[in-house]
Amino acid sequence: MSQEDIQHDPSAGPPLEEDLVAYLDGELDAQAERRIEQRLATDPAVRQTLQELEHTWEMLDQLGADEVDVSFTQTTLEMVAVEAEAEVRQVDRDIPRRRRRLLLIQLGGITAAAVVGFLAAVFLKPDPNRQLLEDLPVLERMDEYRQVGDIEFLRLLRKEGLFVEKEDHGT
Repeated sequence: MSQEDIQHDPSAGPPLEEDLVAYLDGELDAQAERRIEQRLATDPAVRQTLQELEHTWEMLDQLGADEVDVSFTQTTLEMVAVEAEAEVRQVDRDIPRRRRRLLLIQLGGITAAAVVGFLAAVFLKPDPNRQLLEDLPVLERMDEYRQVGDIEFLRLLRKEGLFVEKEDHGT
């Protein structure tokens, strides 16, 4: 198998080199570890890649770590503190804007609720004056009706033919 054969095929899962690095770090589960060991046993190109990675690890171990002095730590902490202070200032500047936005949303909600309540009261509650409007012709002649006394008097007048019946013209 050549180096091109080891190249990553997107449909085949993670690249082989990633699996080999995870194998070297001991990060693979038992099944993946067995799969890598089987490939190592059967494929010389995979063994070669693993040896190159091991060699790279050994070279990195030989480099050694640089010692960091106190000023580096102090400078880094100061930079973090400055960034944190800038974030706090930004949040403090945003608080009034957020409060205004929240207040506007609350006022809009209250206004919408008031409009909906008013419209519901107007359209759903029966109009108490409607019956008065329907009875208006009777109420306008109430004084005349009180002069009559009782219904028997009106029946006698009708019997005598004193009332003229109006013709109904389809209204």
